[in-house]
Amino acid sequence: MMRAMERVILVTGASSGIGRACAELLAARGHRVFGTSRKGGEGSSGVTMLAMDVDDDASVAAGVAKVVDLAGRLDVVVNNAGFAIAGAVEDTSVAEARAQFETNVFGVLRVCRAALPHMRAQRSGLIVNISSLGGIFGMPFSGLYSASKFAIEGLSEALALETRRFGVRVVVVEPGDMRTGLPDARRDVAAAAGSAYEPAFRNVMKLSKRDEDKAPDPALVARLVGKIVATGRPKLRYSVGMFSQRIVVWLKRLLPVRMFQWILLKAFELG
Repeated sequence: MMRAMERVILVTGASSGIGRACAELLAARGHRVFGTSRKGGEGSSGVTMLAMDVDDDASVAAGVAKVVDLAGRLDVVVNNAGFAIAGAVEDTSVAEARAQFETNVFGVLRVCRAALPHMRAQRSGLIVNISSLGGIFGMPFSGLYSASKFAIEGLSEALALETRRFGVRVVVVEPGDMRTGLPDARRDVAAAAGSAYEPAFRNVMKLSKRDEDKAPDPALVARLVGKIVATGRPKLRYSVGMFSQRIVVWLKRLLPVRMFQWILLKAFELG
């Protein structure tokens, strides 16, 4: 029997990084947590791991159905699964761009579509989509990653309006750099080597690694997600991370476009 404040929670991409930190913290707080990864495997710290490939319709449908079959309901989804590609927009092939969107955008869409009928039926639910500060501004040499996160921002805004009448809340979390495996797993586009953009690209990646090396632990994001799950009336958006990165949210809102671009050019040593 479920305790009064216990939630049934599904966290995608829970084998490492932000997803694992969220799953473990939520389980430690007494929730029934199911984590997913492509291979599944043994869960840790009270997390039940399931095999789910967010790139595959049938895999997502089966994964969500398994959660509902085992727990009887689904209260919260944390859409975290994703990866990053790096390279100039001009150097990025359509196939590489499609792969980025397949996981980061269509993966989120698949999970939402599978979860929402259950949430609508129970007249309650919470969807937390993990975006990025890169979904606030187009990061140079991460243009397709930023584009995928911009898409999540727009999808989440629309979904929040559409599902409100059914008692379903939608939240976007925008982390800055965190100490996760994402940078190590980042894939350079095939045409990056020898490109006209390569010197600037390599320098920006070096600057990015400097920030990533001093980034906070993903537990910071997990604590925010825990707070969102615990509140009855969450906001649409939350940013989290180093102040030096989070300030971009306010700078973009307040500054003229040319001044904002000038700051970015200087920050990324492109000016």
